[in-house]
Amino acid sequence: MTYETLTDAETRDLHALAGLMIPASATHGVPGADDDLIFADILKSLERDTADAKTALQQLVTLSGGAFSALTAERRGEVAARFKQEGGAPLFTLNRVVLLCYYRDDRVMRSLGQEPRSPFPKGHVVEQGDWSLLDPVRKRPPMWRRV
Repeated sequence: MTYETLTDAETRDLHALAGLMIPASATHGVPGADDDLIFADILKSLERDTADAKTALQQLVTLSGGAFSALTAERRGEVAARFKQEGGAPLFTLNRVVLLCYYRDDRVMRSLGQEPRSPFPKGHVVEQGDWSLLDPVRKRPPMWRRV
């Protein structure tokens, strides 16, 4: 199956946006989502979500009044805050891809104290939480139609 690809301008805007979404942290010793390795994974992983990414990036260009990547850092922050409010489903899709790729990076996993490997077959130990937090959800009436 063949997927659309981003234009050079869209790629530059996504690179700038990814760096705002997850900036590098010297304190934690982790790269940002605009790191070359992570960003290459983001571009490669768009696949079926490229159309939504293009829609989101077009919204970003509209809000920016031009190329998002060409804005000053301060203006990017302002536009990104507005985009966060107005981006809708296409932005949600873009967020998902960026986060997925970011947390796949070995450097990020090590900073979280995790062994950089796939979760199976060994699995990962997850501490038990407070299951009573789900009580309000359990008490809700069903939201589906019975067949």
